[in-house]
Amino acid sequence: MTLNEIIIPFFLTLLAGLSTVAGSLIFFSRIFQKRKFISFFLGLSAGVMIYLSFMELLPYSIKGIGFLSANIFLFIGVIVMVFIDFIIPHHYLEERVCRRQNVIDRKLLSTGVVVTLGLIIHNFPEGMAVFLSSFTNMRLGILLALAIAIHNIPEGIAVAVPIYYSTQNKGKAIKYAFISGMAEPMGAIIAYFLLKPYLNQEILSYIFALVAGVMIYISFDELLPACFREGHGHRAILGIVLGMMIVFLSLLFL
Repeated sequence: MTLNEIIIPFFLTLLAGLSTVAGSLIFFSRIFQKRKFISFFLGLSAGVMIYLSFMELLPYSIKGIGFLSANIFLFIGVIVMVFIDFIIPHHYLEERVCRRQNVIDRKLLSTGVVVTLGLIIHNFPEGMAVFLSSFTNMRLGILLALAIAIHNIPEGIAVAVPIYYSTQNKGKAIKYAFISGMAEPMGAIIAYFLLKPYLNQEILSYIFALVAGVMIYISFDELLPACFREGHGHRAILGIVLGMMIVFLSLLFL
């Protein structure tokens, strides 16, 4: 194995992760800084997560491990998030984060933190998928990285929106988006050093089913209530539909 066979797949994964930061930077353009856009952007991310879970991750899992096993692990992912939510409730996250920051909207900050944690969990297997697919088929790896980069942009927006509106701090919003995005190259590193000898389509199928459950829970428990809480229901629905369309268009590359 040559050095290029390692560097290029890792570089593709890094670019896909950095697109999350690009999303946060797009949000900070003047036209999008108004608070009225918060419902739209949170809905956008919910649409991305829900559509991606049901139209990409779950079908991939069903193909690898069958309908029953894929759905069982999807619900296990949901149950895990319910358990985490019970063990570490939102008010605990609020207290931990608010001690160190000047917070205007504590509940919105909690939403941003939970979304960031969920995206970190979600981005690990994505990084693994881009990195490992690039070894066997560089064209597939490039297309997968492009598709992931496209749908990571609204995810970056979804992280930046609640963090910025709750703290009025652009640096913190970009930092949280960067942290969530860097989970992808970290997933690539783990895949190479620890999992590559054992990782196959079956194991990835289990991982993607769990991730789908995590994203579905985050969408229905955090993003959707938050985007409708602002009182701009039509903007939220527009964001949800547009988010689904973005993933649809990104998947056309595959």
